[in-house]
Amino acid sequence: MMPAPIPEDDTERLARLRALAILDSEAEPIFDALTQLASRLCGTPIALLSLIDGDRQWFKSSVGLPGVTQTPRDPAFCAHAILDDAVLMVPDALADGHRVGTLCVIDRQAGQLDAHQLEMLRVTLRSIADAVITTDAQGAVTWLNPVAERMTGWSNHDAQGQAIEDVFCIVHDETRLPAPNPVRASLHERCTTGLADHTVLLSRDGSERGIEDSAAPICDANGTMHGVVLVFHDVTEQRRLSHEMNHRASHDALTGLVNRSEFDLRLHRVLARAQLDRSDNALLYIDLDQFKLVNDACGHAAGDQLLRQVSQLLRGTVRTRDTLARLGGDEFGVLLEHCSTEQALRVAQQVCEQMDEYRFHHGERRFRIGASIGLVPVDARWIGATAVLQAADASCYAAKEAGRNRVHAWHDTDATLRERHGQMKWINRLEQALDEDRFELHGQRIQPIGTAAAGLHCEVLLRLREPDGTLVLPGAFLPAAERFQMATRIDRWVLRRVFDELAEVDVMPDVIAVNLSGQSLGDRSFHRYVADLVAEAGFDVTRLCFEVTETAAITHLGDAAVFMSEMRTLGIRIALDDFGAGTSSFGYLKTLPVDVLKIDGQFIGDLPHDALDLAAVRCFHDVARVVGMHTVAEFVETEAVLAQLGEIGIDFAQGYLVHRPEPLVGLLGARRLQALPA
Repeated sequence: MMPAPIPEDDTERLARLRALAILDSEAEPIFDALTQLASRLCGTPIALLSLIDGDRQWFKSSVGLPGVTQTPRDPAFCAHAILDDAVLMVPDALADGHRVGTLCVIDRQAGQLDAHQLEMLRVTLRSIADAVITTDAQGAVTWLNPVAERMTGWSNHDAQGQAIEDVFCIVHDETRLPAPNPVRASLHERCTTGLADHTVLLSRDGSERGIEDSAAPICDANGTMHGVVLVFHDVTEQRRLSHEMNHRASHDALTGLVNRSEFDLRLHRVLARAQLDRSDNALLYIDLDQFKLVNDACGHAAGDQLLRQVSQLLRGTVRTRDTLARLGGDEFGVLLEHCSTEQALRVAQQVCEQMDEYRFHHGERRFRIGASIGLVPVDARWIGATAVLQAADASCYAAKEAGRNRVHAWHDTDATLRERHGQMKWINRLEQALDEDRFELHGQRIQPIGTAAAGLHCEVLLRLREPDGTLVLPGAFLPAAERFQMATRIDRWVLRRVFDELAEVDVMPDVIAVNLSGQSLGDRSFHRYVADLVAEAGFDVTRLCFEVTETAAITHLGDAAVFMSEMRTLGIRIALDDFGAGTSSFGYLKTLPVDVLKIDGQFIGDLPHDALDLAAVRCFHDVARVVGMHTVAEFVETEAVLAQLGEIGIDFAQGYLVHRPEPLVGLLGARRLQALPA
């Protein structure tokens, strides 16, 4: 219907309004119901507007505008008058900073609606997507729309006259106890009420739906309550999606365990409670001992399978009320509430026993995994959750260093953990040293045994210069760098400085060895960094030799093999350092492309007097010969040891007997001077 034209003359406009005979008429219950529905569906305050004169406008009813029954005409929500049979659409207006919807309705006979108008309202109620139930003042059902019929399982005919609790049967989703009925609450309190959270509607046919609703009283102008209108809708799918999203946000996708974020929240709650009630609790920090070996040897899919199997094993070991979480990578956490340290130690030992018996199978290969566990009491002594986690992590690390697959319980007087906390103090010192370029490179000669040295063969050694001039050896700070993931940054600094030095020398050393950490071996971005340095190098890179410890190579077996192969393709040699100090499995020598075997100093110092050391060194030498590797003996400090090494057939010697380390610049400079003609 096209809107009627608005008279320009205000007197004529008001005359037409008065002809409608609606000014100052009483509000009607049917208008209240319609306004409630409009506000519920639109999600906004609604004013149902029908009365306008020259100075004011009145509301037949309103929702969301408490105490507002009329407004001045000039700032009216409805900016025009109602003319003849037309209803003009009105944009939403702003009232007190809030967007307010307005409905302009013509009521030709104040206090009455004819049959046609009533039918139109019923059609409207039947057509909306929400379920609607109306009751009388005693809470007996008077009417249901089709959506309410479908959701409750009651037909409109059968429901009429029934108590609202029989038709609209609701319970709490978790407790399954009957939920307070909003209709009864609205009748009692004479105001709009809503459902409690997590309410479920039980249909007559036994089906269940999550719902949200509101109930509002239907009152006339005298305040007499005629009943209640209840509006509700199905939120089952929304709740399912919300539950799924919450679960994903708080659980690990791979294992289904609680994730780190949720674990931290629960730890904060337990610690806060412990500080109030002085209760005993405990935290287990679990780190798998051989996860990386499986991941590198069998691939990431096998690693994921291992994590899932371990998760199931841990579920069967801890109590169902305890919090079991995957904290990241191959690390797990268990929060044992109301549990003494002694009880927690028994649980941790049981986990170790289970892990000791467990074997991971991949094809025809079997792996023993094991777990190192740090145990920390969670009680009132701690100032925060971060301190608890640091202590647990340090305890776990202590267990790993003590031999793996064991438990280390935290104690206030724990010397091992004090050492770990001492390492933490190195973090800022190392950061500052990198920023201020206070690392220095020294070098130590490596001498052929039994033949004259044909050229310079040396190893680059790292030192740290403190602000007071003190020179710090790497044994003091490299463990902390490894512990706190700074080793790769230091390796990058060393390599860049070595490349810069070699680009400036006049005479290249025959071989210059540079140590790399295990973290760098496992870092593919570091591999690319080295490849880029080599591509841009202004010297013969075939003089380079990268040294990696036996333990680092085996721990990062897959990545180490890839890196070694890439470097050898570029002409760079690889030395396996500290051989014999780790697992010493000769089988790894078949996998790793190595050129030089450096025998750990623990076998060298007492070589002339220790038959076992002598047998071990002979064995290392024989194996190296079979696979075509050169051998280097470290920590050679006496002539007797040097002579014994020559008798065995070791190729090179390194130690204080041969050469005491000196600044690399001086060592390379001496080489340059030796090369000058007389």
